[in-house]
Amino acid sequence: MNLLKILDNLSNEELLKTKSSRRGSISQFTNAGKNFALASIPFALAATSGKAKAATASMSAAAFQATPQEVLNFALTLEYLERNFYQIAMDTTGLIPEADRAVFGQILKHEKSHVDFFAAALGDAAIEEPTFDFTGKGLGLDTFENYETFMALSQGFEDTGVRAFKGQAGALANDNDLLTFALQVHSVEARHASQVRRMRGQKGWVTGGTAASNGIPSVFDGIYAGEANTVQGGVELSGLFGNFGGPEAVQEAFDEPLTMAEVNAIASNFIVS
Repeated sequence: MNLLKILDNLSNEELLKTKSSRRGSISQFTNAGKNFALASIPFALAATSGKAKAATASMSAAAFQATPQEVLNFALTLEYLERNFYQIAMDTTGLIPEADRAVFGQILKHEKSHVDFFAAALGDAAIEEPTFDFTGKGLGLDTFENYETFMALSQGFEDTGVRAFKGQAGALANDNDLLTFALQVHSVEARHASQVRRMRGQKGWVTGGTAASNGIPSVFDGIYAGEANTVQGGVELSGLFGNFGGPEAVQEAFDEPLTMAEVNAIASNFIVS
């Protein structure tokens, strides 16, 4: 099924060597991360859609209860997903137009480096790679048969990744090295998201709190839950720009974080085991 039709129906070697030195530090944290995997948490997309205060929830103390090791494994799982997604797409003859292959080929290289990066940092504590289903399991998406579907999912995955890294920054706040490493990846994911969005004719930044306002089907509202927020630092900013954009301009000026549970809810549609 074409993703757009269900709108209403539903590698740097030196860097890696540096990161591998984190193994000793990582080993100090709980071993629980070894068994941590997105697929083990039984969330559904409905758990996140329509949530108006995702930003507040994400920045609460409860959002930072995960250990650094769990956060890195969480990030590794997302990078596994993106690497596999782009690898299959690049290997599928006729899916990506020749003019766009250089872009997605470069993104694939980045995602491969990110996987190696987190795996090296975690060492023996790194989780095993899950099995993915990019048809969205019950959604029956024609992801690798229809370029529009592939592009819409690419945007969704990248936008999710940006918010996911932001939501877990607090869990790494007490380790400057780990926080720095995560933010290095976070900024590149943001560049991916902006590039893909523009290739799809969207703005380079997120507008509003629904999938439809960002050009993808409403079944994926969880990706953008909370992005309609106009309150920052306890101040309502919706009138800040007057007639020059209003609330929409404020929404676009600030990215909101996602909690680990919210990201799990989105990713669970594509993880088999």
